[in-house]
Order: sequence, then C-alpha cells, then structure tokens
Amino acid sequence: MASRIWDTKEIRRKDVSVGEFYKAMREKTKLQPINGDVGFAKLITDKNVHRPGLALAGYVELFSFNRVQLFGNTEVRYLSSLKIEDRRRALETILQFDIPCIVIANSNEIEQELIDLITDHGVSVFRSTFETTRLVYFLGEYLDEVFAPNTVIHGSLVDVYGIGLLFVGRSGIGKSEIALDLVERGHRIVADDAVSVSRQGEDLLIGKSSKIAQHFMEVRGLGIIDVRSVFGIRSVRKRKRIEVVVELEEWDSSQEYTRTGLDHEFVSILSVEIPLVKLPILPGKNITVIAEVISLNHLLRSYDYDAAEVFNQKIQEAIKKKKKESTGASRYFERDFE
Repeated sequence: MASRIWDTKEIRRKDVSVGEFYKAMREKTKLQPINGDVGFAKLITDKNVHRPGLALAGYVELFSFNRVQLFGNTEVRYLSSLKIEDRRRALETILQFDIPCIVIANSNEIEQELIDLITDHGVSVFRSTFETTRLVYFLGEYLDEVFAPNTVIHGSLVDVYGIGLLFVGRSGIGKSEIALDLVERGHRIVADDAVSVSRQGEDLLIGKSSKIAQHFMEVRGLGIIDVRSVFGIRSVRKRKRIEVVVELEEWDSSQEYTRTGLDHEFVSILSVEIPLVKLPILPGKNITVIAEVISLNHLLRSYDYDAAEVFNQKIQEAIKKKKKESTGASRYFERDFE
C-alpha cells in the first residue's frame, strides 16, 4: 500500500464579512436584519457558532468573541429574567469584545433599548424563524465551507455512476477528451481544466468549477464548447465529492504497472488520502470504458467486495488444496487398485 503527497498549494480564507454572511444565508435561514446594515463591514474570523450563555452571566475567561453569537431560547429567557439594568449590564459584558454579529433564533424578541445598545456598539443583529439546533446546523455548514482549506488542481472531474473521478496528467494527454466521451455516454462533468478542491470536515474532498468556467470545456483542435448547451442539463453538476484520482500517463515499457490490484496506491490532497489509479495510455486502449469500470469497482469496494482480494484468496485456497492432495500417502493410495 503506497501513498504520496501532491505538492498542492493550500489556500485558506481568513475571514468573511458580516454583509457577505447575511447575503449568503438570508434565504436559507430566513435571516432578517433588525438594525439595518450596521456592522456589515465587521469580519467573522472563526468557522464555529457560539452560544454566549456563560458570557452573559459574567464568565468571559473562555468567551469566543470572534464567532457568530447565537441567542437561543436559553439566552433570551435568561435576559428576560433580569431587571432592565441587569440586562444592559449583561449585554455590555459581551459587547466590550469585538464580536462580529448576533443572531436571534426562534423568532425571539428583545427590547428595543437593548437593540439600540447593540447598535451603538456597531454590531449587527439578525432574527431567524428557525429553531436553535437547525440554525446552528445551517450556519455551521456555510461557515465550514467558507473557511475550509482549499486548492486548485489541473484536471477534469467527472461524476461516473455516482463516483467522482478526478482525471490528472500532463497538459495535452487527453483529460478533456476522456471527460467529453464520458459525458456523451451519459455521465456528468463537474469541472474541466481547473478543479477547485476544498476539504469539508476531516476526510471529505469536494471538487467544483469556478463560476466563470462552469460547464465550459476546451477541446484541442475544436476550441471552447458549452457542455450544458450541447448535451443538456443532465450532463453537468455543480459539485461532487472526489473519490478516486485517475492519473493518465504515456505507456513506459520500463515501468511496472499493477496487474492484480492487490497493491493499493493513494495520493494525499489537503491531508486527505484518496485512492490513486495510474492508467497508462496506449493507442487503441478504451480509456472511457476503463474509467467506468474504475467507478464500478470502487462501488463494489465500498460494499466490502474487493475482486483482487477474492481472486487472491481463491488462488491461496487452490494452492493449499493442491499441497494436501499431493502428499505421499495420497499418491500411494491413488495407485492402489485392489
């Protein structure tokens, strides 16, 4: 089992403005700004969402102030249980920090006096009809993607039977042509030439195309084509998990290529190991059909069926059986015809 690391330049987004955050989430989470566009220029520098219950109560030793502050039922009811002077004091406890914004869940409301206090500190306040746990999920999902480590890989990403195949290799080796052939056979292209890859969570790589190059493909000798216009909407998709990397290379008789599939190879992209298949190119070799088989074989492995392992096990069992049958005693009795 071999593994190697690609020299890909990792790009990390350091922050996102509150205005961008609101624009991205207003439809999905029904966000409504309570105090206009106040604080829209502030920056969110952490991907996590924070519930400031303890901070409102006065404990700020571990207060994560640089995160989106989410007021659920607990925070709102705690403030409601206090006298108005104590409410102001509780809010001022967290407003002394440079918090990016406050989101109130479950359509909860707080007094206008408190909203004015927050506005005076230049902090945005939003309200959502979503319940707290659902809001945490959607906000966290968006921020995870925004702050996810990402890189750009030269290749073509195609969804083949539900498996994301990333074709890589030197320029001009035929990545786009293979992707185009797969599309013609009913599969879907995600990105061609430049694949934007981001790591979601710990071990999930998501590939997509840039907004400008989306659905467009360069075919040498032909030029730029719009895959969606030529083959229809079924031929494209916006994003796909990368599950197998297929490295195309010219056939080299001095190299040894795997023939059994027992020695699995992997490539590390953004610290995530992805199965690697090295595919030598020869005249007359049907790479498209082989790509489909790679996807189907990967599907079988996901169901714990490895053809190479099964075949190897059959060989081992046959060898053991042959050894057992070829003992001296068995040879003696085979010649005993009485």
